[in-house]
Amino acid sequence: MARPVKKTPEQWKQEILNAAQSLFLSKGYEASSVSDIMELAGGAKGMFYRFFESKEEVMHALGNQLFFENNPFEAIRERDDLSGLEKIRALLALNQSDEKRNTLNRQAVSILKDPRILASAVANNRHVLTPLWLELIEEGVRDGSIITEYPKELSELLPLVNFWMLPSVFPATEEELLHKYRFVMEVLSQMGLPLYDADSISFTEQLITDLTDKGESKL
Repeated sequence: MARPVKKTPEQWKQEILNAAQSLFLSKGYEASSVSDIMELAGGAKGMFYRFFESKEEVMHALGNQLFFENNPFEAIRERDDLSGLEKIRALLALNQSDEKRNTLNRQAVSILKDPRILASAVANNRHVLTPLWLELIEEGVRDGSIITEYPKELSELLPLVNFWMLPSVFPATEEELLHKYRFVMEVLSQMGLPLYDADSISFTEQLITDLTDKGESKL
């Protein structure tokens, strides 16, 4: 009888992430336990804790993995038919069309109540997203589609806006979140970065409704 192939630590970690993603998408994050994840991954529960401290950490790792697997910045970077501003708007549209990641992102809102995970998410956004935003904004400044004296500041602000809009981080009602969102749109427009069109506005307003319907505004 052939011996079963021994998995490497990296293979086990990926198996756990794959199992978690499958369960979070089918059952939901709250309804999925560590035991459920390891049953699907085919390993003992102790194996989970070799790689992750908690289910929240797995969700955070999944978000990062899905971003790099389908990075919208990379998808639009080489498009020479678009101005810098048009690339940013196309990027937002691509981001909104990623249903798998959007579903997990909605479920992941509650894990940012954990200060350690929140700090890690802020640091990741700053290190990964800020340079990508700066590249596109500076391209828009060069081609004249973006008129601003604050490309660096905007590139640092944009990755933080999402956290300010999360009711698990800054508690708010649906009405208050919608008001904050309109404030952000106005500020960015005044700073020379009119990002949002009717489609993106509709998407974000529906997202706000989804979050507050699930009681996130009370967190």
